[in-house]
Amino acid sequence: MHRLGIVDLTNMLPMRKSGILSQPRGAHKSIFEGLMAVVRSKNTSPTWSDVRTALLDFDRAGLRGLVQDLYTASKDNQAFLHARLGLGDDQLQPFKASISRWISPDLMKGQPISVSKAKKAIADYKKAIGRTDGMAELSIFYCEEAFGFLESCSMDDEKYLAALIRMYGQSLEIVSSLPPAERSTYLERLGRIRSRGRNVGWVVEEEFNSLWYDAVDEQQSE
Repeated sequence: MHRLGIVDLTNMLPMRKSGILSQPRGAHKSIFEGLMAVVRSKNTSPTWSDVRTALLDFDRAGLRGLVQDLYTASKDNQAFLHARLGLGDDQLQPFKASISRWISPDLMKGQPISVSKAKKAIADYKKAIGRTDGMAELSIFYCEEAFGFLESCSMDDEKYLAALIRMYGQSLEIVSSLPPAERSTYLERLGRIRSRGRNVGWVVEEEFNSLWYDAVDEQQSE
């Protein structure tokens, strides 16, 4: 007769030879870590590494189609590709248009000001190709457009002016990194911008003069 409620534990011993119970303690840890890695990968944002891995499944036609879709998705992408591939007569024009739109908006049309978006245009160009002469042109153009805006509306916004001072200093640094023979035209424009500082107020003129003379002294010591 079998007695109810009594279990022969020896019948469970073979389970240790196969299945989960037979695996060494380190194996349990490996399985757990693997599961946690899967969970983390589902909870984190994709990175370039993920994109690069996914692109391995594309053939030539697939990659061309992907680039075409990116090209048509936004004007920023078009400007990036034109600059990177050296296409068009004026690769800086779309970046200048973006700078002008955001740093010198049409207030009568209710267009907002955005220093960050104007600066992003320069950053986008730098990512696309980043030629030093192009960077000099865009940063100086930013200053020229900003002064045109300030002189037309007499705005006195400290954050806007602080960004202008930083961009002027950045322009001088970029121009100073050009070969000496290529600096003169840019320096003439920066000199005219400096003279316009007296019309703005705040501490713009003082800061511009300080940045200008520091740059001139550095060039003379070369």
